[in-house]
Amino acid sequence: MTDVKEARAVVVGEAIERIRAIEANQGVTRDALEAIKAEMLVLARHEHLFPSGAFPPPPEGEKGNRRYLLQEDEDRRFALYLNALNPGNDTKPHDHTTWAVVVSVEGQELNKVYRQEPGALVVDHEVMVEPGTGIALMPEDIHSIHTRGDVPTRHLHMYGLALEVLDNRMAYDAQGQAIPYNANFMKPTANS
Repeated sequence: MTDVKEARAVVVGEAIERIRAIEANQGVTRDALEAIKAEMLVLARHEHLFPSGAFPPPPEGEKGNRRYLLQEDEDRRFALYLNALNPGNDTKPHDHTTWAVVVSVEGQELNKVYRQEPGALVVDHEVMVEPGTGIALMPEDIHSIHTRGDVPTRHLHMYGLALEVLDNRMAYDAQGQAIPYNANFMKPTANS
């Protein structure tokens, strides 16, 4: 396992260096996030570096997730997590207040992306994040996630800032009203 851990650290570190360069050169734009997503999709293809034995989901039938911190800069930037969830989990529509890119190592996660209209939050489009696909979100984008399929998910989540410092995140109700989205539950829940 030590060899896998060491190889994972190298591959993750190299990917994050390329991601850091993309943001430095292009800023935080949709095009830049698409380039970051391309890097993340390459990283997710290294499935052997993210085995389910090292990154298990909660016990079968249990809701919630296990969030593993893989790497984070000292200034809390460029934070990469692996989220492991069982099928059947749903989140409220929420924003991140930083850019986010999510790709799949294994399993399916339906992302609903919303737009605000007067008095309503409306689904604009949906993206099924599964092996070979991902989603890139700007800081202000609102989405919800819904784990589907019959296998647990192992998804890589890359953020411009660590989740633990995002204290202005909001969740949204059906009318588009914002309510604080508790930062406390965003802390990693498991060790890698």
